[in-house]
Amino acid sequence: MFQSVKLLFLYTETPLHVGSGSSLGTVDLPIQREKHTHFPMIQSSGIKGKLRDTFSSNGHSQDLIDVIFGPEGNKSSDHAGALSPSDGRLLLFPVRSLAGVFAWITCPMVINRFIRDFNLTQPSQPLTVSIPSVDNEAALIPNSNSPVTIGNSVVLEEFSFTATANQDVQTLAEWIADNALPTGDEYKFWREKLKTDLVVLSDTAFTDFCKFSTEVVSRTKLNPDTKTVDKKIGGLWTEENLPSDCLLYSPIFACNPRRQNSIPSNATNAATILTTVEQHLTNGHYRLQLGGNETVGRGIVATRFL
Repeated sequence: MFQSVKLLFLYTETPLHVGSGSSLGTVDLPIQREKHTHFPMIQSSGIKGKLRDTFSSNGHSQDLIDVIFGPEGNKSSDHAGALSPSDGRLLLFPVRSLAGVFAWITCPMVINRFIRDFNLTQPSQPLTVSIPSVDNEAALIPNSNSPVTIGNSVVLEEFSFTATANQDVQTLAEWIADNALPTGDEYKFWREKLKTDLVVLSDTAFTDFCKFSTEVVSRTKLNPDTKTVDKKIGGLWTEENLPSDCLLYSPIFACNPRRQNSIPSNATNAATILTTVEQHLTNGHYRLQLGGNETVGRGIVATRFL
């Protein structure tokens, strides 16, 4: 059983392609999605693998890595690791806006699931906001002076929504800006923007944007001699990406070490293991590169532990 849990927030700084394999649909390489909601997500194995990779490449002892993540190779059956990341779940999704360039959208279902997950990690300091249901043609905004509004409307892509200011949305926007976005000075502008540019749509409208407003790009492999598309090896394909400026989160669970001896001093119990992981990411390693296409700059995310 897990003894400790924290939240890891992931903010995409470049488009992110965490693939689900090939597809028979219109997109050759789609992204990972939840089966029951179709919301984009990041499978926990990818998050755990990347965390392990950062520990391995930055001078931590093999004993510490084995205790936290589990041994590999011939010793993989000796014991399991103590760290168990959950799937990365979508909290905010950026959508082009007629005013204010873009807005972050979310919905009551996503907010209530986040509150459930947050209160699991912080039972003594629960997040208490009550977001009402929203009609398909309506939008809730932090205040009536939001830069993404035109009159009493919010226009996202080609769709117009009637905007209503809501105090709980303002409270939520300020909380996310202060507690979930990265803390660096370079994020001051984005924290302030989020406090005014959060839009809560209906569950249905949010799902539609998540399905149809991701980035789909065409990529090619050129024949090195002719500099044309190499058709012999399928040199033209399309792939889907989560856009920049998405916010996701992953509950990170930990139990006490499962190994019985040679326990490093900074991994003696579940709490110290999570503290070690948090310090590792904060002390100069707060950016990770997740998913595929590392060589073309995809998947750079900024992290924050809470």
